[in-house]
Amino acid sequence: MDPVIIVGAGPVGLTLALALARQQVPCVVLDEGPGKDEPRAARTVVLREDTTALMERLTGMPLARAGAHWAGWRSVRRKQVMREVFFDDAEPSPLHIAQHVLTGALRAALADEPLVKVAVDSRLDGLEQEPSGVTAHTRGPKGTWWRGSYLVGCDGPRSTVRKIQDIRFPGRTAVERHAVAALRTELPFYDEALLHRLPPWRMSGPSAGEVTARPLPDGVWRLDWLLPPGKDLVTPELLLTRIRETLAGWAGGTTLPYELLDTGVHTVHHRLARRWRADRVFLAGDAAHLLGALGTHGLDEGLRDADNLAWKLALAWHHGPHEALLDSYQTERRAVVAARLRAADQALPLLRGGGGLRAVVPGSSRGHDALLTGGHLGQGQLGAPGTYADSPLAPRPLEGEVPVDTPLGAPVTDVRVTAEDGTFVRLRDRLGRGALLVVLIAPGTGVWERKHWVSAGIMPQLAAAVTALPYPAELLVAESYPGAAAHTVLLVRPDGHLVTALGGVRPADLYAAAEAAVGGPVKAQAEAGASAGPR
Repeated sequence: MDPVIIVGAGPVGLTLALALARQQVPCVVLDEGPGKDEPRAARTVVLREDTTALMERLTGMPLARAGAHWAGWRSVRRKQVMREVFFDDAEPSPLHIAQHVLTGALRAALADEPLVKVAVDSRLDGLEQEPSGVTAHTRGPKGTWWRGSYLVGCDGPRSTVRKIQDIRFPGRTAVERHAVAALRTELPFYDEALLHRLPPWRMSGPSAGEVTARPLPDGVWRLDWLLPPGKDLVTPELLLTRIRETLAGWAGGTTLPYELLDTGVHTVHHRLARRWRADRVFLAGDAAHLLGALGTHGLDEGLRDADNLAWKLALAWHHGPHEALLDSYQTERRAVVAARLRAADQALPLLRGGGGLRAVVPGSSRGHDALLTGGHLGQGQLGAPGTYADSPLAPRPLEGEVPVDTPLGAPVTDVRVTAEDGTFVRLRDRLGRGALLVVLIAPGTGVWERKHWVSAGIMPQLAAAVTALPYPAELLVAESYPGAAAHTVLLVRPDGHLVTALGGVRPADLYAAAEAAVGGPVKAQAEAGASAGPR
C-alpha cells in the first residue's frame, strides 16, 4: 500500500510522521525548506505534561533537559501578588522549550527511521484524489509526482493543501499582538514564571499594561509585552527601551545587565477551518486552526491533532477503509479547538476591556488572574486539555460502568503499571503503539513477581476477554489509579483517552466498548476493503 504523504515539516508534521512510523506505516514528508531550522531564541513553545510525554516517547530525548520546567508561577497586579502556584515532581509545570530545539529532536529521530522519507526543497503545487489514493505534485529542484494512500496538510496558516481543497478558514485577524524578546539575565524571581499586569512603572510607547516572563535554560528568559490594538510599529529602539524599563522596574530602579539574543512581534489570530477532512486529505495544526490568545497553547493543540489522527490512519492503512473512525478525527479535534476558541473569545473582552466584568462580579481582578493563570499553565476554562466525551467513538452506556477521577473521553492519569513481560513502566510509555490498553487496578501486585499473580484471581478471565477483543489490546496491571476501586478495569485508546471504566471483568461490556472505540467492527471493514480491490 502507498505511504501517507505529509505536507509540511514543522513540529506537527514531523510528529505525525514519527507516530505513524511507530505503528509501521510508511510516510513521505514534503519539506519546502532545506531540512533544517533557523535557531530563534524568541520562538518558544509551552507544552502540557502529557504532550511533553508524547514528544519524549517519539524522540527518545529527555526534553526537560533541553527546556525548562518552572519552579512556580506568580500573577502580579501592580505591586500585589494575586496568585502564586508552586510545582514539584508530583505536579510539574508545563515545559517551556525553544521550537527549533523541539524540531531538531524530531528531525534527529526521523533520521534513524527507515519508514519515513523526508523530501527537502519540495513545495506542493498540485493535488489530485481518487478512490484508491492521492497524487501530489511538488515543484523545485526535486519536483516530481508523489503517490500516497492518504495526505495530511501540516503546512501552516497559509496551507496550500487547504487552499487546493477549497476549505474556508474563517475567524479573526490580529486578536492580540505581543512584542517579544529573548535575553540572558538574572531576574529576582529566578526560575519562576511571572505574569505582571499593570506594572507600576511607566512604559514608553504604546502599551496595554501586561508583561510575561518565562524562564528557559542557561539563564535565558522570554519576555512578552502585550501591545494595544492597532498597527503601531514596534521599532528596535522602542523595544530596547521597553526591556530596560521592565528590568529596572523588577530590580527596584536599576536596570539589570542583560544580553539580548532575539526579538520579534508575535501576532495572535483566531481561525478554524470549516472541514478537517476531504475524503483522503486531512488538515492538522495551524493548517486547521489558529489560536494562542490568553496563554492557550497553539502548538500543543497541533501535536494533539497528530496524536489523535496517527492511530486512526494506522488502523485504516493496515486494515482497510474505516470511515467512521477517520471521520471521528474532525469531529473530536475540531470540537475541542472550537470550544477553546469560544472560551478565549468570550474572555477577551472581560480581561482586556476594562470594567466589563468588574461591574458585575465582586473580586473580578482575582477572577481575571485565575483565568489567565489557567490559560498559561494548561488548566481551567482556558487551558485544560479537551475531552472527547461526546465523540462518535464513545460507547453506549454500559451496565458495568463505574466512575473514576478521569472523566470519560479525557486523557488518563499517568501511573506506574506492570507490562505483560513483568517490567514496571509508566502508563504513557505504552501509548502510541496502535493497540488499545486494558488496565486492571489490583492493589498489592506491585510487591509480588508477576508469576505469582498472573494466574490468580480474575486475571485469567480478564486475559481471555482481552484476547477476544476485536482489535489488538495490551493488558497492563496497576496498583492504583485515582478514584478507582480494586478490580476496576480501564479501557484506554492508543492516544491516551479513557474509553470506559468497568467494575470487574465484564467481557461483553469490554468488547462493546472496544468495538465502539475503533469505530465499529475492524475485521468486517477490513474484509470489505479487501473485496473492493487492491489497496
